[in-house]
Amino acid sequence: MKKIMLCFTVLFACVAGQAADKQALQAMKRATRYMMEVASYNGGFVWSYLPDLSRQWGELEARRTMAWIQPPGTPAVGHLMLDAWRATHDEYYYQCAERIAGALVWGQLPCGGWNYMFDFAGETSTRQWYATVGKNAWRLEEFQHYYGNATYDDGGTIQAAKFFLRLYLEKNDPVWRAPLEKVIRFILASQYPVGGWPQRYPLMYDHPFGGMADYSSFITLNDDVIPEIIDFLLQCYQTLGLSSLKEPIIRAMNLAILLQQGEPYSGWADQYTVDDLQPAHARSYEPRSVNTGTTTFMIHKLMDYYALTGGDAKYLSGIPAAIRFIESQKLPETEVAKWKRRPNGPDEILTPRFVHPESGIPLYVHRKGSNVKNGYYYTDQNLERTIAHYSSAALIDVKRLKTEYERVKAIPKEELKRSSPFFRDSLVSLPPFYYYPRRRFGQAPALDEIIGGLTKEGYWLSPIRQISHPYRPLPEDLPAGDESRFAETMAGDEYDTSPFPNTEVMGISTAVFIENMTRLIHAVAGNE
Repeated sequence: MKKIMLCFTVLFACVAGQAADKQALQAMKRATRYMMEVASYNGGFVWSYLPDLSRQWGELEARRTMAWIQPPGTPAVGHLMLDAWRATHDEYYYQCAERIAGALVWGQLPCGGWNYMFDFAGETSTRQWYATVGKNAWRLEEFQHYYGNATYDDGGTIQAAKFFLRLYLEKNDPVWRAPLEKVIRFILASQYPVGGWPQRYPLMYDHPFGGMADYSSFITLNDDVIPEIIDFLLQCYQTLGLSSLKEPIIRAMNLAILLQQGEPYSGWADQYTVDDLQPAHARSYEPRSVNTGTTTFMIHKLMDYYALTGGDAKYLSGIPAAIRFIESQKLPETEVAKWKRRPNGPDEILTPRFVHPESGIPLYVHRKGSNVKNGYYYTDQNLERTIAHYSSAALIDVKRLKTEYERVKAIPKEELKRSSPFFRDSLVSLPPFYYYPRRRFGQAPALDEIIGGLTKEGYWLSPIRQISHPYRPLPEDLPAGDESRFAETMAGDEYDTSPFPNTEVMGISTAVFIENMTRLIHAVAGNE
């Protein structure tokens, strides 16, 4: 009797599992059909949409004919489609990935890279958008001028490049080798002899914002520009066997050592002037400084480069000084009490984000005014009422940094060489999936909740994470901007097109689509 009950239980579990898989597959197909056939424009995506598609947003409000490159835009959905194909072996998803790739080929610039977005309506429409929505975005100064070239900022070009690499490797289709090789040539052409990359390329110097030199040609670490490019080139090196990429990779990794400042401020800046490798400014709220947050990130990257090179000690040599610099910037409790967030534990310290590279004084960023015309940014040494959209302080776990440094240093060099692509003779494959489920606050929505949340049309309705004021021309008689009402807000007055957080306006989020699809994909693949 017990055996019969056991068999029945196993059979029931199998049937229930098959039913759950079927429901997940159906939900995946419905959601994808909606996004591809209704929300998408010619295979391109932005970040969010109103349900009637009357308004949509990327980092800023977008035109219906636009496709956004920055995550979670067009390449991000392309990766998702390849994940779905991997899990289901359903060619429909691969065809979706190809359609997205076709859109990206349309938007690939002659130089080989991509801008933040492209517009299927053409160059004139793009320029009009920059002259209106982009120009009025007070805090997003990178959109206030149209260069017409490509950008590495916010992972744009590299996100698209990684998608084309992955798409090509799945079936070795020569159609996708061409745009892949084009972006590789772009990356190699845009690398400075010293090893770094500018934020934008081809180089342009035509936007001296606020009387300051155009920063887009500066060597850039900000938003992981150099580390992300290195990561993509490494992927190409170990999957395509392009041995010629090793030299530019090593040159870029060596530059990371050169860019570290001397003691006592032995950290890294976000960008550097090309001729003398000195810290440089960027946007109005990104002062010339050594950045403690960037320094923490670069410490981790140098440990990665130490491992990649099989234990080349030069990559670890500057880390103790960098940690000492971070420790030296620990703010006293009187300053911590003024900050919006408290440390998560005794090992986390609060530091100024921006530190003057010569004097070591903190540079806290503030603003006054209400829009792009009358607003302005400035720095002082007051931690209170700093801007909300770019943190003026950083919480750093110094003990973790020290522990990780000691752990990496203790790994035998032979073990490092075994795991490094530089010491392998054979090619390796990319991981099968690009996305893995994220557990927010220790838990994730139940699968039946995700499946049940699909509307009859086939989308997940959720609060659009960021919305904005519609574009309105700035009046000529605008009063001077001395007010501080918008000192700590994400957007200014009704003339500011910068996005701000939203919890009330409901719509269709590309990020939510990716998150929910990823849960379903891994449930079907048996990884949940």
